[in-house]
Amino acid sequence: MHTTTLSFKDQILEGIPNPLPAPKPFDAAINHAPKRKAILSKAEEKLALKNALRYFDKKDHKTLLPEFKNELDTYGRIYMYRLRPDYKMYARPIAEYPAKSTQAAAIMLMIQNNLDYAVAQHPHELITYGGNGGVFSNWAQYRLTMKYLAEMNDEQTLVMYSGHPMGLFPSHKEAPRVVVTNGMMIPNYSKPDDWEKFNALGVTQYGQMTAGSYMYIGPQGIVHGTTITVLNGFRKIKKEPKGNLFVTSGLGGMSGAQPKAGNIAGCITVCAEVNPKITQVRLDQGWIDEKITDLDALVHRVNKAKADKETISIAYLGNVVDVWEKFDEANIHIDLGSDQTSLHNPWAGGYYPVDVSFEDANEMMANQPKLFKEKVQDTLRRHADAINKHTAKGTYFFDYGNAFLLEASRAGANVMAKNGIDFKYPSYVQDIMGPMCFDYGFGPFRWVCASGKAEDLAKTDAIACRVLEDIKKNSPEEIQQQMADNIQWIKGAQENKLVVGSQARILYADAEGRMKIAEAFNQAIKNGDIGTVVLGRDHHDVSGTDSPYRETSNIYDGSRFTADMAIQNVIGDSFRGATWVSIHNGGGVGWGEVINGGFGMVLDGSIEASKRLKQMLFWDVNNGISRRSWARNEGAVFAIQRAMETEPNLKVTLPNFVDDDLLNEV
Repeated sequence: MHTTTLSFKDQILEGIPNPLPAPKPFDAAINHAPKRKAILSKAEEKLALKNALRYFDKKDHKTLLPEFKNELDTYGRIYMYRLRPDYKMYARPIAEYPAKSTQAAAIMLMIQNNLDYAVAQHPHELITYGGNGGVFSNWAQYRLTMKYLAEMNDEQTLVMYSGHPMGLFPSHKEAPRVVVTNGMMIPNYSKPDDWEKFNALGVTQYGQMTAGSYMYIGPQGIVHGTTITVLNGFRKIKKEPKGNLFVTSGLGGMSGAQPKAGNIAGCITVCAEVNPKITQVRLDQGWIDEKITDLDALVHRVNKAKADKETISIAYLGNVVDVWEKFDEANIHIDLGSDQTSLHNPWAGGYYPVDVSFEDANEMMANQPKLFKEKVQDTLRRHADAINKHTAKGTYFFDYGNAFLLEASRAGANVMAKNGIDFKYPSYVQDIMGPMCFDYGFGPFRWVCASGKAEDLAKTDAIACRVLEDIKKNSPEEIQQQMADNIQWIKGAQENKLVVGSQARILYADAEGRMKIAEAFNQAIKNGDIGTVVLGRDHHDVSGTDSPYRETSNIYDGSRFTADMAIQNVIGDSFRGATWVSIHNGGGVGWGEVINGGFGMVLDGSIEASKRLKQMLFWDVNNGISRRSWARNEGAVFAIQRAMETEPNLKVTLPNFVDDDLLNEV
């Protein structure tokens, strides 16, 4: 067995150790992924084992075979726990990575950030968030990928097939250093059980949005989006957040940001969560203010918060259905209501049934999947009934893009509009983010200071704020509110202690804002004021995602079920200067329900970086605006016409609007 103590750099360069490291004990203190249901036939189990063993020298197969068989039987997947590295997993300063290419070192940093124990939901299973959003499927893939990145030069591209590093291929300096695909299934093989089967076989994975594209920055990413959503939600119902109540659920991964966003917006937030470990983590991290385990105590605490007009976030350790029902019984008025459990993954830990303990539910999920599904669907019906009682009293409920309404409708819940086609409640994109932000080109622009220095992040915050304030002076009235919200956000970013993992920041910006902020960063790097910066964004953006029940739910020309925009986006980014690009099936709302793409771009202070950022960021936003414009979204028509005025090489087909009275004559 492998016993030599190697340095961090040597372990990276080693790849898959030879001889093998000793087996690692299962660490019960870590938050682990639930056992996946047994779905493979006996022949397929043998194929899964054969697939796993191909990463290893033949002499090790006899040793590893029973171990991998045990993992498959015990967890429903082969994670190769033995290969988990001994070093601490976190985003190191870029200079600490063994690399021939600065761009490759930046990607290594981002991968390790996604697997940082403070960031990842199930770090030992390589899952960053959402219950199944994997960076890799197993630890052999991680080790090989890091070795390839360490060896790569700037005339090579690493090709990633759903977590598997296919290899380094000759390319050129302007090409992406890495191209990532996740879950790219033939359409007829993209049902939930197909993911279970082919993931268990080790041939594909669910990359979520920013897990398998190495761009997750902890809950901060969605704190900002949720803050904007909550602020605009209260504006929509013409109420101030102060002293008013937002009820939701989910504290794992992305959803853990909700209570922090509620605090920043200034309301009372009650967020239910069934997992005691993750609830305690969020309390320890300061993302929630209080934890309550008794419903009567929760009612008393919320009534006091309302009376005192507090800004506070409360986690209820238990099922959110009980909260909705108890608040109805106690006549507590809910102003805003939503849900952010991982309902894209309803049968494997994304949503838990009411009146069943967390432990018993996990046992049922693995060993009685049919019964578990029945319990979940019963709960969805009950959940919807409780929400309906509150909305009848004036609650504004919106679907937070987690497939809640979709899965509730499939369970037969009372969530359909009178026409039997639409949902009775809007998606938050339909009502808030789409018309107010995406149509105007505003979306989740983000950056990471690769030096790892907090002072670099503070400097970039100040730079971004100056740029936005300068742009706002001459911004049209249509986008003044977006500009003001983001200036307020960036000014409060430091005091809200949003950093978990890498020194990262996010704000919503349009193409002009993104390009000017990025150019200012690049100049600061050139001047030696800050170190290397990695640019990126969430896939949940203007152009990155085709998702009919979320990102493109406010597209009404019939094209919301097409995926041309996301595919065009990643192709266009790849030849306009992105350092890495990714395209995924399933992120956010479920396997087979969405296609989404993202990018990463390394700024090093060079003239080449300046050229790339202008070309790529302009396209990355305006691709989506043009599609939204063609769908006759008036905000997008305004935005693309404005873009054409600033860029003479941009020529976009504009729609002609049809008089509805004319159509009524048909």
